[in-house]
Amino acid sequence: KMRNLLAASLLLASTSAFRVSQQSRAFLHSSSLRMSSQYSMPDQPARFAKAKAEKNARFLDIDSCYDPAYLSGKRVAVTGANRGIGLSLAKELAAQGAKLIGIVRKSSPELDALNPDEVITGIDVTSDEACATIGSKIQKGPIDILINNAGYFYEPVEKIEGNALNFAEEMKMIDICAVGPLRVTNALYNANLLKPNTSVIAMITSQGGSIDWRTTQNPDGGDYGHHMSKAAANMMGVLVAQEMKKFGIACGILHPGFNKTEMTAKYAKIWEVEGAVDASVGAKRVCHEIGKINMETTGKFINCEDGLEIPW
Repeated sequence: KMRNLLAASLLLASTSAFRVSQQSRAFLHSSSLRMSSQYSMPDQPARFAKAKAEKNARFLDIDSCYDPAYLSGKRVAVTGANRGIGLSLAKELAAQGAKLIGIVRKSSPELDALNPDEVITGIDVTSDEACATIGSKIQKGPIDILINNAGYFYEPVEKIEGNALNFAEEMKMIDICAVGPLRVTNALYNANLLKPNTSVIAMITSQGGSIDWRTTQNPDGGDYGHHMSKAAANMMGVLVAQEMKKFGIACGILHPGFNKTEMTAKYAKIWEVEGAVDASVGAKRVCHEIGKINMETTGKFINCEDGLEIPW
């Protein structure tokens, strides 16, 4: 009995050690993957400097690889198309012959000047009731590409130190950036406006939603609402990608890159150091990556600056 007990104990210890060894190897494998060429770099200034040193055309000159021909004639819906990166996306889509559908709270002269195929107004993405009306307001048929772009960024820096947190603003960011795109996607799908085996969904989130990158990009913490909202948006995007797989609807999760917009104006002093580009260039980068979304890439988190994955 003692020998049997000893043998069982040794077997248990051996099995536990094997499991720990497996977990360690998996962790090391995961860590090495995050450092591989498959993944983008978390250090933004170093990423930009590396691209310049290597004369990386994909990063520095998107026109060298961007082919927008796939957009011609496609019905493309963009939330938040009346300003910022959303307006720049709308301009690029219109220029490439896409049939633009703007989904906005209210239109703008700049959006109207693009002669969109449809402009759906009165849509606050935080409103269940407003989003439920999207399907009935779209009159000209299904959507080929849905770009969930609407977002919100609270400008003051949030810190626990100094009691500088704004919990209401944090919840607002999460509602707009993470739940908002889900409301819109839900409304279009259930109105039969997303076509099985054809339609594509692009979730515009941010590298700020990468938990893995916080130790590099936020070594002192802070900006809680922004980062929590983008991490939640990434989770939402992955779950949408998983649910839509059986319908053949691919969903990409995209960091649009560092663009010179009203939303990033608080960082204007570092625009040039970190490689910020005009929003028109950022729009081309995003459209380039949208053109690559398919069932093999669905659910991946891509940096539109360099086309590489961002770790979660």
